Amino acid sequence: MSMQSHLTELEKKHQALEQEINDCLTHPAVDDLRIVELKRKKLLVKDEIERLRHNDSASVH
Repeated sequence: MSMQSHLTELEKKHQALEQEINDCLTHPAVDDLRIVELKRKKLLVKDEIERLRHNDSASVH
């Protein structure tokens, strides 16, 4: 998998997690721990995206 396609997949996953978090926040019956777990996953994906972008830009120079 190329770096760009991997980044694209991670960005899609990040957006899907964002949508799932928003959906959970609109339903009061959703467990708070579920929301915390989704936010943690979203942050991990964001960190991975940033790490890959940083490594990619560092390798260009």
